[in-house]
Amino acid sequence: MKDTARNTDLALNLRLLCSYYKSIAEVCRRLDINRPQFNRYLSGQYRPSANTLRRLCEFFGVEVHEILLPHDQFSRLVQLRPQRHPAQVPDDTLATHLQQLSQASNRALERYLGYYFEYYLSMSAPGRLLRNLVCLEQRKGQVVYQRTERMQAGPGEPICHNRYQGVAYLLTDRLFLVDHETINQQEISQTILFPSYRNRVSRLTGLKMGVSDNSERMPCCARVLYEYLGHRVNLRKALSMCGLYERGCGEIGPQIWDAVDNRMAPDEPLFRARHSPGHRSGH
Repeated sequence: MKDTARNTDLALNLRLLCSYYKSIAEVCRRLDINRPQFNRYLSGQYRPSANTLRRLCEFFGVEVHEILLPHDQFSRLVQLRPQRHPAQVPDDTLATHLQQLSQASNRALERYLGYYFEYYLSMSAPGRLLRNLVCLEQRKGQVVYQRTERMQAGPGEPICHNRYQGVAYLLTDRLFLVDHETINQQEISQTILFPSYRNRVSRLTGLKMGVSDNSERMPCCARVLYEYLGHRVNLRKALSMCGLYERGCGEIGPQIWDAVDNRMAPDEPLFRARHSPGHRSGH
């Protein structure tokens, strides 16, 4: 019974991973695997050999022990962690350039790995603050991240999650984060942050550029704050704290509201980021 249950969970987990692709046929073609054979894995009739299972996990960007988890637990894991879906083979020049950027920044980024709350004034709900969950981790020589939005149109409305996946670089004293929205694939956003000059990472500030999540799709730029949570968090609790907040609600401190205020000083010729409190002016 135990093996049957594990095969069922494995089949459901494979179906979930395949749902991120256009079709089962595309998955089989890219895996170079026989379609009838793959269908038997999806139905739970057969379990892949150890070698085939490793190939599947490498393709989908998960670990072997993860894909064998109970389906409910695996679904939450996939939702909250960056996926490593294999991309199209890039141009050699571009691949070399990106590899050089990664090599130049990965070691310096190690102290920034972990979970963060991201705060900025919503681009589609004026005056309200958006808190998201971000996870930075290192995978195969590249620092990647996932940003998860928890949105609710109104009281009683269903909660939906938007997921953004991206890459991070630390180049000449600035953190660069570039991501794309994974479900509808309608947006690329960029965030530039000041690094932390303290022994421990706590809060990072900078600028974020993207488009509003409504029919207007207005290009916008906003001040942003990243609040470090640690290498491990209670994911369910952290996600439940994400969403839109009104000023004065009491759940977001005034220091955070001040840090993401988008007003410009009279003598500022351009919209600029602001250093976080406690930043040493010598840097």
